[in-house]
Amino acid sequence: MKLSEFRYAVSQEFGEGYGRVLMRDLVLPQLGGRSAEHALDDGVPPKDVWAALCDAAEVPEGRRHGVGLPSPRK
Repeated sequence: MKLSEFRYAVSQEFGEGYGRVLMRDLVLPQLGGRSAEHALDDGVPPKDVWAALCDAAEVPEGRRHGVGLPSPRK
């Protein structure tokens, strides 16, 4: 997942405003207690940040590949 795909998925799943709040304020235990924004700044791959964000926000499995993005390759 590219960073641009990650940002698109966040905005589509959570909306522009709420997505920004989640990225900045939600502490993600899977990422060492960092926010998604901080984890990305620290070099954590977007796909790992997306997985942690989906877990924390209880995004259904069927949407975890990213809203509006093609399904992951198997």
